[in-house]
Amino acid sequence: METASLFDPMSLRGLDLAHRGWVAAMCQYSADPVLPEVPGNAPGVPNDWHLMHLGSFAAGGAALIITEAAAVGPEGRISPQDAGIWTGEQAAGWQRITDFVHRHGAVDARIGIQLAHAGRKASTYAPFAAGHGSVPADDGGWQTVGPTADAFGSYAAPLQLDEDGIRGVISDFAAAAVRAVDAGFDTIEIHGAHGYLLHQFLSPLVNTRTDAWGGDEAGRNRLTLEVIDAVRAVIPESMPLLLRISATDWLPGGVDAESSVVLARQAREHGVDLVDVSTGGAVPGATIPVAPNYQVEFAAAVRHGAGIPTAAVGLIDSGTQAEEILQAGSADAALIARAALRDPHWWLRAAAELDQKLPWVPQYERGRRPGGF
Repeated sequence: METASLFDPMSLRGLDLAHRGWVAAMCQYSADPVLPEVPGNAPGVPNDWHLMHLGSFAAGGAALIITEAAAVGPEGRISPQDAGIWTGEQAAGWQRITDFVHRHGAVDARIGIQLAHAGRKASTYAPFAAGHGSVPADDGGWQTVGPTADAFGSYAAPLQLDEDGIRGVISDFAAAAVRAVDAGFDTIEIHGAHGYLLHQFLSPLVNTRTDAWGGDEAGRNRLTLEVIDAVRAVIPESMPLLLRISATDWLPGGVDAESSVVLARQAREHGVDLVDVSTGGAVPGATIPVAPNYQVEFAAAVRHGAGIPTAAVGLIDSGTQAEEILQAGSADAALIARAALRDPHWWLRAAAELDQKLPWVPQYERGRRPGGF
């Protein structure tokens, strides 16, 4: 039987991955917020929901699971219900999950954490909450920050970060990376996409600063590259470092494929091992042509233009579709998101679809049909 590209093993630095079908980061908005009536309650700690959610993908055959955005500081949360990794208590919660994934994967499952700061898109209600938009202070919200004082649409206006504030963000990413290593993660992904803080600095549509943190492409790229340097300096040499980017803002004058290739090439030179290529999110009002494979061309452009491995993401539903992306040389890995929510055993189904053999966890073996699924 010829091995499908999707189920070829892959190595990044010292990390060996069983295959190239991975789980994309997906926010769950399920960490417990601060509840004054509950003594000792702390925000941002991953809980049983996260254990079940991420553990199910390991049992379902995923080779690498990327967690939801984990805030590097309390002001960097998208919502009050976001998970974080700015405290030891949060790191302990994550370690419970990394231990589970390592013990119970159908294949030799690995797990990475996505480190994030939401910037001016922080302090918002979860999408399934009763409220909408920015959370006011009397409902648990906080003052947001950004490259400028301009708001995202109707959200509350942020404070413009000064030099000390920017340096603090860099330090927060580094400190979070140390906690992630101690918590047993196999890799780290820096979130530089979807209109969150690093992308806010990267996008000319948002970053209108004229100092050394803006003004031109080098200035706009500076924060992301300094965060990469800070994280790379505190994690093991053998640990791969990933970067998620939005490769286009889908609007004239914004981030585009050409500027993303430049950033990816610089990121590679600063120690990034793979770029996770998504799109959009910097500003409201962009028309995004959402359809199967709508972001794949950008993964291909970055892969070939910057000479760095990429992962494609976005409406990849079937094993056949993922296989075609990899066979075409558009990406080195396929990140599965919504399809994995519909079927946490997506990888077992994809293996059967592509006539491949993938192990099942022993607890589920009696559910296997002839042909594998």
